[in-house]
Amino acid sequence: MNHDLKKLRLSVSASLIPWFEVHQRKMPWRRNRSPYRVWISELMLQQTRVSQATPYYLRFMQKFPSLKKLAEANLEEVLKAWEGLGYYSRARNLHKTAIVIRNHYGGRFPRDPEKIAALPGIGPYTTAAICSLAFNLNLAVVDGNVIRVLSRLLAIKSDIALQSSKKEFQTLADALLIKGRAGIFNEAMMELGATVCLPQNPDCTSCPMMHVCKANYDGSQTQYPVKQKKKKVPKLVVGAAVVKKEDGTVLVAQRREDQMLGGLWEFPGGKQETNESILACVIRELKEELDIDVELFNKIICVNHAYSHFKMEMHVFWARIRSGEPRAIECKNFKWISLTDIRSLPFSKADLKVIDAITEAD
Repeated sequence: MNHDLKKLRLSVSASLIPWFEVHQRKMPWRRNRSPYRVWISELMLQQTRVSQATPYYLRFMQKFPSLKKLAEANLEEVLKAWEGLGYYSRARNLHKTAIVIRNHYGGRFPRDPEKIAALPGIGPYTTAAICSLAFNLNLAVVDGNVIRVLSRLLAIKSDIALQSSKKEFQTLADALLIKGRAGIFNEAMMELGATVCLPQNPDCTSCPMMHVCKANYDGSQTQYPVKQKKKKVPKLVVGAAVVKKEDGTVLVAQRREDQMLGGLWEFPGGKQETNESILACVIRELKEELDIDVELFNKIICVNHAYSHFKMEMHVFWARIRSGEPRAIECKNFKWISLTDIRSLPFSKADLKVIDAITEAD
């Protein structure tokens, strides 16, 4: 181990962990810790702020207090509990993993890191989190917070978008890990990045590692971590319809599980093609998806929503069926549902905005 890493390791023991023991935030998943609770919280916290994830976690635990309850639920119930958090593949994988653990491990999380890593939707980070926080196994977690902390402490100029850099940061975290105290080491590193070593305006004067931080020494904190400029995010224009019957019910379609947002319900529609008007787009999409010919009326709302890799502009119209009976062609299922009952189904954030608009207008 080189001199810089030795200094850092000593500082972790002498400064960082004592700091964490005093300053750690109170979080519900830090109480009554179990592999199940760690697993749920870690998946919810990926790319989600603690303040946003906390109410979801509490509601989820109330509905599914154990892995057994989660495995017994149907996917739609799980998606509804996850509704609004985004990254719905995580919810689908949660459900799959609960069933695998029930069927193959007697309902108890395996302790073996290789077996944990083989479960649906559990990558290296989540494996290390479960193993260290629930079982205190000597695995170091590396998330965005840890990368930022390490890059500043050691003034690492590697581009963090590269796969080789991810391996470099994992090697460094492994070298700094305090054996036998993996859980508290990992939490302390993540807490430092989340509350002090911030992306902008880091609070260096409050940092317990300030005296061994290379970036702090030369005032270059904002230069780290090094990452390539983001490519311009593509924008998709989408048309959708709220098809309404005389009895007041509206038509909703369920996305196939192999699609993005799989298993969620939506107002039928799809992407506008080149040189196609938005009205023609909606009419074509409903024919392709449900085999119905529709007549469009007033526009209800235009929803702008950002996903991880693209932005969406969705134009939504009132519609009625001119001919045909709905059948599931490009969707998993469909149903007519009243506005009173519509929120019982799981929808994406974009479609929830449409529901708000049509219930207010009703």
